[in-house]
Amino acid sequence: MAAGWQDVLRDAAAVREAAAVAVDAALLAGVLMRTGEQPHASDVVNYAPFTLLPSPVPRALFEQAYAVQQDFNLLVDAISQNKEFLQQTLASTIKVDDFTARLFRIYMQVLEEGLAQTVFLGINRSDYMFDCGLEGRAALRQIEINTIAASFGGLTSHTTDVHRLVLKVLGKTEEASQLLPNNPAKGLALGIAKAWQLYGSQRAVVMFLVEEVQRNIFDQRCVENELWNRNIRVVRKRFRDVFEQGSLDASRRLYMDGQEVAVVYYREGYVPQVYNQQNWEARLLLERSRAVKCPDIATQLAGTKKVQQELSRPGMLEKLLPGHPEAIARIRATFAGLYSLDEGEEGDRIAAAAIADPDRFVLKPQREGGGNNLYGEELKEVLEKIKDSPERTSYILMDKIRPQPALNYLLRAHSPLQVSECISELGIFGVYVRQGQELVLNEAAGHLLRTKAVEHTDGGVAAGVAVLDTPYLL
Repeated sequence: MAAGWQDVLRDAAAVREAAAVAVDAALLAGVLMRTGEQPHASDVVNYAPFTLLPSPVPRALFEQAYAVQQDFNLLVDAISQNKEFLQQTLASTIKVDDFTARLFRIYMQVLEEGLAQTVFLGINRSDYMFDCGLEGRAALRQIEINTIAASFGGLTSHTTDVHRLVLKVLGKTEEASQLLPNNPAKGLALGIAKAWQLYGSQRAVVMFLVEEVQRNIFDQRCVENELWNRNIRVVRKRFRDVFEQGSLDASRRLYMDGQEVAVVYYREGYVPQVYNQQNWEARLLLERSRAVKCPDIATQLAGTKKVQQELSRPGMLEKLLPGHPEAIARIRATFAGLYSLDEGEEGDRIAAAAIADPDRFVLKPQREGGGNNLYGEELKEVLEKIKDSPERTSYILMDKIRPQPALNYLLRAHSPLQVSECISELGIFGVYVRQGQELVLNEAAGHLLRTKAVEHTDGGVAAGVAVLDTPYLL
């Protein structure tokens, strides 16, 4: 932990007072979620879980993560336009992973029909941990890049103010002044607004495609309100609404209940459980439309774990980003060890190595949303079961990252106040807009720090494991 926090951690009375102030400040600032008991009601809410104190982050690694974000935006956009790369990379995965296969079939169907969409909007979040490895010197290592429904850009825009107040209450005014401003909600809305403008219809709306159960609605409202402030009309719809109300005209403009839709911003659609037959039909309707999808289905496929693993192969970045040697060097510097489990000698060797030493690796399926990865004995059991089956190609292996733990208090509603040994994960939001072949916007849009107790191997804030945090740069 930062040296300045040690005195706080030893002072139980000061911690109790600061925690009470922090909870009220979070409620006052709108760091809110609906409750699990009443997930459809906004008249019964509680604060989203967060740390009492901002967590230490090495300044050099924080700056490195920001510096590479525009490069990752460029890379994701390039992958989404490269049919041959996606076909080759996902060929083994779509044989055994039905969800990825169905997404891929829609992708191919839309390409064969011819794209109606001419403006493309990417909102992604590249997530990192700080790997101390065996030498103990911290390095930035990418965990994954989220290309669909990257969340908490709204709530984290208000978390810094809460931590700034907490530090002042604890007598740390100088440290409070050093917390960086952070407003991803504004940056994400800027990208959506640019795509809406380029679509070219003042009457058209932005449609947030949302979950059936919307506990995290306030995070979305932060972005939504930024759009209303720009006089851009926003509607919230679910897949079933699209199925019942959606239609395309002869020019493949998308209409929802008679309103033309300029931009579809997905906060849903990244896990198989949400899709029944009518939802798949709704997804196809959206993809066939002229509306700007964020993401379009090619960009969602670009965020799969198999693509992440393929990017680490020698020479692959050079093929995807010709003429960008400096960007390639910055991207490659963040890669952890990534390994294919495709059928064949190389996959056999990697599977055997992971079974022999499971604590060295993480086993990752083609899923978003947190809580899907496998570690230790569970990793070993699953690999032993599927090692001789084509099913193993639906996973990739990654070197396990070993961050330096720090002490903090994780504030959760109805939970006791106790100190925990914690590790953090840094996400950088990226936004880009492309019109035809011209990239008209490419920016890093803010950051998200999430922290969890060391006993939890996997899972984010929405999964109830990690909590919102603010970086304190060292």
